[in-house]
Amino acid sequence: MTIDRRRPDSDRRQAEPELDTSEVPNRRKKQRRRHIDPTTCERDYSDPEIEFMQAMDDYKRRSGRMFPTCSEVLEVVRNLGYYRLTADQIEDLGLGNVEEPSKDELEASEETL
Repeated sequence: MTIDRRRPDSDRRQAEPELDTSEVPNRRKKQRRRHIDPTTCERDYSDPEIEFMQAMDDYKRRSGRMFPTCSEVLEVVRNLGYYRLTADQIEDLGLGNVEEPSKDELEASEETL
């Protein structure tokens, strides 16, 4: 057996609802964007490194993606003009016997700039 405990004088459908007409707060969080500041690192970035970081930052802003995929990073690198040389191109340019500079040589050359 069910007991009806509603009050006969309180019909919700008859009453006028109290409307809150105040302004609804914006609940979307504003995204904080960290801008590249080369001065915050313990070492100085080279010009190509800064160019790459700025290109990545621009890509992230345009695409709205905070963490780009490897393919997207490769796209940014290619848009900067970098590409892999074929073996024939390396030979034609005479780069086959060129050794990469050591870390010490790189640091010494950066200090002279």
